[in-house]
Amino acid sequence: MSGKAPLFGGDQFLLVAGPCVLEDDALNLRVARHVAEVARATGVDAVFKASFDKANRTSLGSPRGPGLEDGGTALARVREATGLPVLTDVHESHQVEELIPHVDALQIPAFLCRQTDLLLAAGASGRAVNVKKGQWMAPEEMRHPVEKLRAAGATDLAVTERGTAFGYGRWVVDMRSFFLMREACGTRVLYDATHSVQLPAGGARGRRSGGEPEHIGRLARAAVAAGAEGLFVEVHPDPSSAPSDGDNMLLLDELEALITGVLAIRDARVRMEDA
Repeated sequence: MSGKAPLFGGDQFLLVAGPCVLEDDALNLRVARHVAEVARATGVDAVFKASFDKANRTSLGSPRGPGLEDGGTALARVREATGLPVLTDVHESHQVEELIPHVDALQIPAFLCRQTDLLLAAGASGRAVNVKKGQWMAPEEMRHPVEKLRAAGATDLAVTERGTAFGYGRWVVDMRSFFLMREACGTRVLYDATHSVQLPAGGARGRRSGGEPEHIGRLARAAVAAGAEGLFVEVHPDPSSAPSDGDNMLLLDELEALITGVLAIRDARVRMEDA
């Protein structure tokens, strides 16, 4: 990372995109190359995202991914083949050291955003860190995870809104949160456009989560209008075949249209703010 521009500190709109979980090299590279093409076509900065392990699946029998060793080398192959920086979730502090050679950024999952040892390990890694807001937290409370990361030495940071639980089977996005988190944290604030339309597992859905991907575009546009400075989007060429989160993914071929649309709204918002 030495000598490189910060991933989360630039002026361009940021796209963090990829499959939910790493699959085979053919799929990983197909998605990554498409993300790179969309970034070039639209003029945004892009980061490839995929998880080496989905450690918080609803069911014990759900697919989790290739694991730490194989996942790290798979991410490194994506970076080498495409030139994109790569990001992955980290779940336990001991995993950080093993991931450092392979990734440009670490992501703290929403359920783990208060885990002090994990935050300190990620903050000391020398890598950029994106931390997702816990589904139970007020936006202003995100200053505490950010303070822990900064105390450990992190300087390249982002926070991500992914919805709040209100008990009726959907995550609800408070559009005030983008302003409030930016003020509280002093970081770039992203919007997770695909996990926000997830229908958490339980009740009639039973042993897996569902989703409402038809709402991805309208919520993403609203979030950017409200101040989001980038999007986190899980994409797949065939969401129905994805081993994780297929029900709330964006179809890969729809990514460019989504980004083009939100950039028009971003530009209109900036003109209004500068008026």
